[in-house]
Amino acid sequence: MRVRNQEIATFAGGCFWCVEAAFESLSGVTKAINGYAGGHAINPTYQDVCQGTTGHAEAVQVHFNPRKITYQKLLDTFFNYIDPTDAGGQYVDRGSQYRTIIFYHSNTQKQLALEKISSLEKSDQYHKPIVTTIEPFTNFYEAEDYHQDFYKKSPQRYQQYKSHSGRPIAK
Repeated sequence: MRVRNQEIATFAGGCFWCVEAAFESLSGVTKAINGYAGGHAINPTYQDVCQGTTGHAEAVQVHFNPRKITYQKLLDTFFNYIDPTDAGGQYVDRGSQYRTIIFYHSNTQKQLALEKISSLEKSDQYHKPIVTTIEPFTNFYEAEDYHQDFYKKSPQRYQQYKSHSGRPIAK
């Protein structure tokens, strides 16, 4: 789906609450939607995904204006909020539903993601292999309403979760 001056990017980076908040803070991002992507189950619920049997990962679909923010900036932001070397989840969130994935919507997004990972692998930033995968976008199911904008709706609970999650502080 493409609206004039609007593109979509989809990222799985562990708990979607923190990833959503990181992307929504960026100028040029028009909205970020929490959901589930990359699995085989149709219309999964949060409880389904938490079981780890749907193949889905918690993901955020980012709607952005490419005239105001680049896909490269979205990739930079994504990698600032994840540990791309952890195949078992992200920080305190463990399980396949918390794995890291870049779902590309175009060949350009795929190429930029490949280049980003290649540059990170060549850097001294990580001492273990990067396990974040790059996969074609196939499906996305919006998470339940109570998961959308959680950091705005429940700021105290969100801050408590975030402070105990082990995630890096915003860069």
